[in-house]
Amino acid sequence: MKSQYTFYRWVICLVLIIAGGGMRTVFGQDLPFSASGKPIDLSLRMEVARAIDRGNQWLMQHQSEAGHWSDADHPAVTGLALVALQRDPVENHAEKKEPVVAKGYDYLRSCAQPDGGIYRIEMLQNYHTAVSMMAFLMRSHPDHEGILRRARQFVIRGQQDLGEEGAIDDPLDGGIGYGTSYTHSDLSNTMHALEALYFSRHLAEDANESTDTLNWEAALHFLEQCQQLPEHNKGEWVSRKPEDRGGFVCFPGNSKSGEHPEENGVVALRSYGSISYAGMLSYIYADLDRSDKRVEAVLDWLSQHFTLEENPGMGAQGLYFYYHTMTKALTLARVNQIGDVASGKHDWRHELALKLLDLQQGDGSWKNDNGRWWEGDPALATSYALLTLEIIYQGL
Repeated sequence: MKSQYTFYRWVICLVLIIAGGGMRTVFGQDLPFSASGKPIDLSLRMEVARAIDRGNQWLMQHQSEAGHWSDADHPAVTGLALVALQRDPVENHAEKKEPVVAKGYDYLRSCAQPDGGIYRIEMLQNYHTAVSMMAFLMRSHPDHEGILRRARQFVIRGQQDLGEEGAIDDPLDGGIGYGTSYTHSDLSNTMHALEALYFSRHLAEDANESTDTLNWEAALHFLEQCQQLPEHNKGEWVSRKPEDRGGFVCFPGNSKSGEHPEENGVVALRSYGSISYAGMLSYIYADLDRSDKRVEAVLDWLSQHFTLEENPGMGAQGLYFYYHTMTKALTLARVNQIGDVASGKHDWRHELALKLLDLQQGDGSWKNDNGRWWEGDPALATSYALLTLEIIYQGL
């Protein structure tokens, strides 16, 4: 099935990006080098492999009889767990994993709805659909291509077009939200949607379906309206403070990080970490070049605010989502070191690997003590941590 081939081709490309130069000669000896140009840290790699193994064992032990992880009404968690189980770079316990993975897909297929969405209840439909699509792209099955084609159409129909139809005349135009339970688009859902559409785009290309296409011009408009860059975003809420420039907010006029005190009667919003990485990822999926000023601006903001101690601007809220989006964005952008003059350059893979090793629980799971955005659920936090470490492993 070509969808499986395309996803694995992406994984292979990702590994090549991470792996960098392969073998290099040092003092007459061939040594493996990581993406940062340093010799591979075999000791840390072994520790990371062990952490991944323990985390995957925890997932296998905590699947429900019905095949899902966590709440049966929220298939996205199961989608993330299935991808984590199948991207184990060491491939331990393959025979034990197979029935667990198969049962997970049975459940996930049962969530596919006649309208093309992948959800159980009328809440967060776009989020569950987009995240579940990434799981369906991982595994060949006779039903998966049809599910993915219908899901693409569902996600595309969720793109907002307010005001005059066909005109990009509203700050929310081009974005995608949770679904019928919410009336506005937001950057987190838009990022998930763009990711799913980007990696499943071969389905539209194979079928020559010109109508099976997101309005990417409108999507870029929405991304610009979420970025604190006054030359591209004229919203009154856009901060003129240097510490916010280039960063992102949740949606136009709303930041989960709050506001700056009023200045001259105007309320300025704060940029924050996880959503800024989501913005950077969205620009990547929209095929913007690394040299684009909008990409440079968000990368500059992320460099100035690099930390692993918190989700910048949010504290512990959404910490594992922050780690996950950071890893995907910096890997795809080929950023091996990040930081600014004040903090110095950081080998983020090495530092983040050590951080996640410290955060792993005795039973192999991860959990955020701050329960915002479901991260108090160990199934979700563990899936995020595993997906992060599985990418990092290849680049150490």
